[in-house]
Amino acid sequence: MKPFIADHPLIQHKLTYVRNKDTGSKEFRELISEIAMLLLYEATRDLPLQEVQVETPLTTATTKVLAGRKLAFVPILRAGIGMVDGVLNLVPAAKVGHIGLYRDPVTHEPVEYYCKLPADISEREVIVLDPMLATGGSAVDAIRLVKEKGAQNIRFMCIIAAPEGLEALTKAHPDVKVYCAALDEYLNENKYIVPGLGDAGDRIFGTK
Repeated sequence: MKPFIADHPLIQHKLTYVRNKDTGSKEFRELISEIAMLLLYEATRDLPLQEVQVETPLTTATTKVLAGRKLAFVPILRAGIGMVDGVLNLVPAAKVGHIGLYRDPVTHEPVEYYCKLPADISEREVIVLDPMLATGGSAVDAIRLVKEKGAQNIRFMCIIAAPEGLEALTKAHPDVKVYCAALDEYLNENKYIVPGLGDAGDRIFGTK
């Protein structure tokens, strides 16, 4: 499934500041949240609608509301938390699950340490969140866990993707649509995205 790469001017403008090494944690967090909200607008463009009737101050109007499955957001800990406020600003009624994965510093493979999802996850449209799609290992494993809980309609949303991670994710889960703000050049020897923005978790939480 072909990924969606955002080209909206507001997203591109904000990306410049998240890439800048001199952007502080407070501004970085705000920008990640804002980009996530703008990306969600695109990721939800094809949600189904149904007609309803409401009484306006003047008359009865036929208008539309979301139909079918409700949404669930599943951030990959810890950096994915930085995207949650932004998406909840658009869909405050969505449920939020959490998947904890960290990258082994030697093998660079993801290691699971936590998984807590809504009980009705199988009945929801699920959007997995992580700012960076580097090797793709964490995203592949997180989506596998969500599928094991019964979810069938899954999307993945990130800020920046590497070609290697995008290829790994689409190969492992060809049914999952990927939405990202930028597709960067490559992974370096330490598996960081280049040019990237550094370690998103450290920059969000000021822990570097």
